Amino acid sequence: MSYMDEYRFWTEDPFFDDATRQELEAIRGDDKEIEDRFYKDLEFGTAGFRGVLGAGTNRMNVYTVAKASTGLAKYILSCGSEAIARGVVISYDSRHFSPEFAEITATTLASYGIRSFLSDELRPVPMLSFSVRYFKAFAGVMITASHNPSKYNGYKVYGEDGGQVPPEACDVILSEIESITDLRQMKKMSIEDAKAGGFVRMFGSEADEAYTSMLCGLVVDRDAISRQSDMSIVYTPLHGSGNKPVRRILDAVGFKNIHVVTEQEKPDGAFPTVKLPNPEDPAALSLAIELAKKTDASLVFGTDPDSDRIGVAARTYENGEVKYRCFTGNQMGLMLLDYILDAKRKAGKLPNNSFAVTTIVSTKLARPVCEAYGVELMEVLTGFKFIGEKIKINDEFGSKHFQFGFEESYGYLAGLDVRDKDAVVAAMLICNMAAASFEAGETLVDRLAHVYEKYGFGFEEAVSVTLEGKEGIEKIQNSMKELRLELETCSDLSSAQCLIGGPQVLAVRDYKTSTRYEFTQTGVIKSNIDLPKSNVLLYELGGDKGLDWACARPSGTEPKLKIYFGCYDKDEAAALLRLASTKQEVSEYVKTKLI
Repeated sequence: MSYMDEYRFWTEDPFFDDATRQELEAIRGDDKEIEDRFYKDLEFGTAGFRGVLGAGTNRMNVYTVAKASTGLAKYILSCGSEAIARGVVISYDSRHFSPEFAEITATTLASYGIRSFLSDELRPVPMLSFSVRYFKAFAGVMITASHNPSKYNGYKVYGEDGGQVPPEACDVILSEIESITDLRQMKKMSIEDAKAGGFVRMFGSEADEAYTSMLCGLVVDRDAISRQSDMSIVYTPLHGSGNKPVRRILDAVGFKNIHVVTEQEKPDGAFPTVKLPNPEDPAALSLAIELAKKTDASLVFGTDPDSDRIGVAARTYENGEVKYRCFTGNQMGLMLLDYILDAKRKAGKLPNNSFAVTTIVSTKLARPVCEAYGVELMEVLTGFKFIGEKIKINDEFGSKHFQFGFEESYGYLAGLDVRDKDAVVAAMLICNMAAASFEAGETLVDRLAHVYEKYGFGFEEAVSVTLEGKEGIEKIQNSMKELRLELETCSDLSSAQCLIGGPQVLAVRDYKTSTRYEFTQTGVIKSNIDLPKSNVLLYELGGDKGLDWACARPSGTEPKLKIYFGCYDKDEAAALLRLASTKQEVSEYVKTKLI
């Protein structure tokens, strides 16, 4: 069926509700808008999908949610009676239509005889992950678009371990979704009938209490908290789902002086006080920093709508004036990694065969930190599901001991009972680290300086190029093809010179072909990369510490091409200078491929 045929079907068939048909009638004659809404189905990719809210096959709406849930239901049915009986945990955040989409998910599953545990209010990603394990469910669904703009919502599927569903299961679910050729044939059930039939059970305080109790067991230094319990802290949930669980754990471990940004406290899918509800953007913390100045706060942090990411700022002094410095995701990850490993070693609680996990696009200084404590560092592809997999393989079913995981995009995890990034545990650990720093007469800014002095200076940045619509996606995919074509022409180190616009390239890792190309004076040495395939190119650039790198990859959740850079040196100024030139040269070059 062509996109115009799909459009006519959605506007003319009585199966669709009046609001949907009216929305589509309003764009009649706008061929480009119609094409964008109907040229494809919303793609079920890495454990789910995100999309712009609205009517159409390429939009997030009640019909695409029902279709995805039907595919999930058929997958669960294929897994047998035990899977059906264990059921699915469903939660949601503050985005537009999130409660409605969660209910549709539950009733669709119920129509196939599959029970669900449906959250009685919004709860964040880490609580969904925890609850899947707590209720011993077979799967989980989180309705969220994370930190995307307000016009988006999304649908994430989790496996029985609490991590995002693995690629094999994802492929089966996708196949089941694609087999649905007529939306009118999908089963339906009312929420009242689903509850009456015992297929939908609401959950709430029981899971809250269990989750908070688990987090309390992950405190690193209770004495520091006790002595710094009155430390002034400002928190903003950015209109999202973190407000209650974050405040609950901070109170439970002993922090008593928490100031919440009133304007951003209540859930609101419009996110009216921020341009983007993304704590990666320092501007998202502007209201929190204003409150911090009024309350003499030492620490400021904010969580995104589904509370899996956290952004942090700390008080410092510049020329006698109070300032609040924002930390990057890599900086906070390094500080937490060093703090947790150091505190555990001093307490005699760092076991042999310990490991930490980070991603291929996160700071390379994680390796010398781990080496200093005799801890193994594992690198995985971008996406926290891969960190969760390492925990499952090496700790839950292995003989190693997970200590900490992080990624550059402000995601952190400690403990074994959550298998996705967790801004709630991160909030507690960051406050604990700040309390320990103040005990020593230092700020978190001082702590970061000590980390750099110990392990060397390292700085990372990323550039995102957003290209909306069908044409934008095609340009992004074409740019990766062009970069690979150039890679194939390189026969030695000399021909790899300026491969990506400026810096000398020593080696390239092509994760799509699982091949590493090392360039020598006389040729190319190829070796295998033991990671899942992914559309990523990483360029090894050498530098003072041999760790410099650049990377290009399409986002798996947004219409973006992401370009990363990292430069490392014993000298701060040298590292910053090389980063600036690398960023300019590489980003400009990669952008020329967006044709």
